Amino acid sequence: MPTFQYEALDDGGKPQKGTITAATSDEAIARIRSQGYFPTSVREQKVKKSKGGGGRAKAGKKKGGGISINIGGVSVKALTTFTRQLSTLQDAGLPILRSLQILEQQQKPGLLKDTLDSVHEDVASGATLSDAMGKYPKAFNKLYTKMIAAGEVGGVLDLILQRLAEFMEKAAKLKRRIIGALIYPAVVITVAAVIVLGIMYFIVPKFEEIFDDFDTDMPPLTLFLIGFSKFLGGRQYDGQLPGILWVLLSPIAIFMLFKLIRKSHAGKAATDWTLLKLPVVGSLAAKATIAKFTRTLGTLITAGVPILDAITITGETTGNHVYETALRKVHDSVRQGESFAEPLRQAKVTDTIVVNMIDVGEETGDLDKMLLKIADNFDEEVDVAVGSLVSLLEPIMIVVLGGIVGFIVVALFLPLVKLMQAVM
Repeated sequence: MPTFQYEALDDGGKPQKGTITAATSDEAIARIRSQGYFPTSVREQKVKKSKGGGGRAKAGKKKGGGISINIGGVSVKALTTFTRQLSTLQDAGLPILRSLQILEQQQKPGLLKDTLDSVHEDVASGATLSDAMGKYPKAFNKLYTKMIAAGEVGGVLDLILQRLAEFMEKAAKLKRRIIGALIYPAVVITVAAVIVLGIMYFIVPKFEEIFDDFDTDMPPLTLFLIGFSKFLGGRQYDGQLPGILWVLLSPIAIFMLFKLIRKSHAGKAATDWTLLKLPVVGSLAAKATIAKFTRTLGTLITAGVPILDAITITGETTGNHVYETALRKVHDSVRQGESFAEPLRQAKVTDTIVVNMIDVGEETGDLDKMLLKIADNFDEEVDVAVGSLVSLLEPIMIVVLGGIVGFIVVALFLPLVKLMQAVM
């Protein structure tokens, strides 16, 4: 039976410490209260590990004694669900330790479960919830912990958790809209590319053999097509690697090169600036970024996070260097007692209507509400922009794919027509 360490207050308000044996933490609390004490902290006593193992597992290890391998961070969906459930439990009046214990027990093995176990231990040891969560940035980012801290200070943790869950749900919904709209063209392009490569790799060589048997001069289009087919199949000269490997590996190489470039400050700045200047796609990226940073900033201010901290966190989480730089200038302006809107106007990274609405929000003292309204408006604009992008991509895909197929057909049939004319 496990042993629990406890801290409690007696009838006179004096602190008491001790240990008690019980099957569960609830039973331990009941026994402490039966002794006339009011428990303030109850945690299971850890068993020191011997060489043979055993004891309670920490984050990164399963409680069964095995090692839990955690790669990456906690998914937005899992974190949103946890936040919504924690908000409900806090609203119901459950102690934070009991709430964490309940939610940790119902999690599937993984990073979030291990992290909640460690957070529970830290809170039981006297740490605040925000400080405990701040130790695990892979699960709880700076925005999350700052809002939790504001909720703890204001005594409205349940309300802050509810707002945080709503914020993450709306942000995830916007991301799903963009990804969902782009899945169709991505799938069509991928399937079409595979079919074209299959024709070039398997079908064209068969026609090449037929043309060689007839020993006839081939048109330039046919020669180009056969040459490209030889490149893909590695048949141009001895020892050549199949070109199809280069074609298949090039997207991976480009992606890795892109990631490598973005590792540097200058590379990130250049790629983000270039993205915003691209036709159609740049407008979509700008609208999505504005929706993200206004919702983030509005949510932080509503939660009671100091304005300077809120601007700093928003800049760090905006995901675009251009907007991060603009928000840094906004931070400096506000710190000096000047306007929020003017640096944004000078940076020219947002529409005039956005700057004007922020200006009005400053004057009326409703900056947080105005920012959230801007976010809602731009969410709708992103929907329209995504729809326009998909509508534009469909005819472009049809024309491009039709042109490629037409080129292959013409290149293969020109020699056949020439042969038929020679026979006649």
